[in-house]
Amino acid sequence: MPDLELAAAVREALAVDDDEFRSQARAEADQLKSEVKEGTFDNTQALVGLELELYAVDARTDALRRMPRGLLGLIGFEKELGLHNAEMQTTPLPLTTYGLDAQEKEIQAHIAPAIEKTAAEDIQLVSDGMWTVPPTGETATEYLTDAIEQDGVRIATNMSDAVRYHAMANSEYPAGCRLDAPHVTLDTETVMPESLITSIQPHYQVPHAPDLAEYFNYALRVAAPLLAVGVNSPFFPPDLYDDAPDAEIVSDAHMENRIHVFESVLNPPSEAEENPKVCFPPEFETVDEAIDDIVEDTCIVPVNVPELDRFDDSFRHFRHKHGSYWRWVRPVFDGSSRSSANARIEFRPLPAQPTVRDCIAFEAVFAGLMESLPRREHPIAQLSWADAKQNFYAAVEDGLQADLSWITADGEETTAIDEICGECFEFARDGLELRGLSTDEARRYIRPLRERLDRRTTPARWKHEHVRASVEGGVPLPEAIWGMQAEYIDRQADTLVEGCFTDWL
Repeated sequence: MPDLELAAAVREALAVDDDEFRSQARAEADQLKSEVKEGTFDNTQALVGLELELYAVDARTDALRRMPRGLLGLIGFEKELGLHNAEMQTTPLPLTTYGLDAQEKEIQAHIAPAIEKTAAEDIQLVSDGMWTVPPTGETATEYLTDAIEQDGVRIATNMSDAVRYHAMANSEYPAGCRLDAPHVTLDTETVMPESLITSIQPHYQVPHAPDLAEYFNYALRVAAPLLAVGVNSPFFPPDLYDDAPDAEIVSDAHMENRIHVFESVLNPPSEAEENPKVCFPPEFETVDEAIDDIVEDTCIVPVNVPELDRFDDSFRHFRHKHGSYWRWVRPVFDGSSRSSANARIEFRPLPAQPTVRDCIAFEAVFAGLMESLPRREHPIAQLSWADAKQNFYAAVEDGLQADLSWITADGEETTAIDEICGECFEFARDGLELRGLSTDEARRYIRPLRERLDRRTTPARWKHEHVRASVEGGVPLPEAIWGMQAEYIDRQADTLVEGCFTDWL
């Protein structure tokens, strides 16, 4: 979309009457609550799905590459925030052996031919929590801050041309538009720094929508241990670091900086009156409370949502608000038809993973926990919300070395990470068996994460040890980070489609 046309579309979006939009969303929320009570959003069986993001690099140099829009469409991926991003979603399928196997095969079926087609353009697709090598001839700072002003509208040069992305930086909502992490500070005029990060998002559809709050509150309690196993973004592009000793930067690195990026770029500054939008969510007693929390959340860019031929068009303004309801775990209500209407939990803390098998492992473990914990009435539900939140940010900092608090199935308190994660895996196995998987089948899906725990090695820890050893050997930090990234990309090239991260160890 030409800059002039994009600027006009952004101005049009920003001209929407906020009060009228909010009034429509509230009315739709009341209708949604009625539909939930009537059983419209119930499912006869648990369904699962997965979103995953990748980024493009130069196959010869590992430098970040902008993905040609025509090539992106050709390989069947969708655009995301940055011009280097690519995203895909799996088809929602039943939580069974066949459903999980089909999810894995669907991802492989998309990625394998995409790798062949992008290779012809000397592009390699990478699944990773954060890129660290900027495009050739540019610094990361330049790539993330480059912007122009067109008729009073700020447009990030390297951002996809979706109107909502650019409107975020031009609305009255006081987004921080900055990076704030250990030894990293960067102020910008747009939300483009968010394009540093990529993620996976497992979805689990609850069988009985009025029970969503119970499932949701369990999801909050397992967010920390699952993130601890999945961390994958300990380092930034080197030119983003402040002037500090290399060893100090390495020592102070957090294992999941992706969380810091999303929060500091999109949340208001701490002195602002506006509440943060990217955060650990509250717990809910009822599904109505979950719906109300979405309705009352600030909408950054209200729009005149066109009515299409979908069932959920009847609450389309509510759904638009949900698009910027950026909680780390969030409820979702939608459905293109009445028969496909569903209430589900979207699990958002996880960074992109080294291989497809690792992604499917997280999908299976999360879904298994959602099946088992409520049914077994696991006492972890009694862990306070404050402790669950503290656990989450401890996992952000230290991964599997974090100090987490937990209540075991026997009602005992523990801080032993082996016991905490081990119990999560056992209840995930139980949940998968409740859905008809055999013990061996359930363990096969869980094994990639179980082995990470046994070896005390996450992707982030693998990266951190690689960089730490290089810096201790006298290698300058930029070269140490880029050397690590080169090895990550090289190993992933052989394992992304059919291997597993622990094959690297």
